[in-house]
Amino acid sequence: MATTVEFLRSYGVEIRTNGQRRWSDEVKARIVAESLKPGATVNGVAARYGLRANHLSEWRRRARDGRLALPADEEDGFCFAPIVMSDDGGDAPVPAVSAPLTKSDAASTDPIAIEIGQVIIRLDGTTSSDRIAEIVRGIGARP
Repeated sequence: MATTVEFLRSYGVEIRTNGQRRWSDEVKARIVAESLKPGATVNGVAARYGLRANHLSEWRRRARDGRLALPADEEDGFCFAPIVMSDDGGDAPVPAVSAPLTKSDAASTDPIAIEIGQVIIRLDGTTSSDRIAEIVRGIGARP
């Protein structure tokens, strides 16, 4: 059976000679995602990784505030939905089925705006879909 140190190293945690641990944002995000699953508790997940519950709570707070992007959950039934862009205040009709992307759609470099209440996040049109998904997941984690 692997020791805690071996387990954490295999998970990607840097452990210094003085015993201090350095958790990468990717590892933090995976642990936070695990703590958000139904039935999981902060204390239980923190104990599993040998860290203090208040550290995990702080990581969860960072995720809620959008400062820590959580990984996509493979079991969440994630799929793409059609997006309707409109310059007329949002009164455009919503299509029942999204049309397949055309070559001109895929090569578009128009700027992207994500609006949440009074906050508008503006992105360059060349922003990767992975980065946009991270931002949307970060926003969706807010209460």
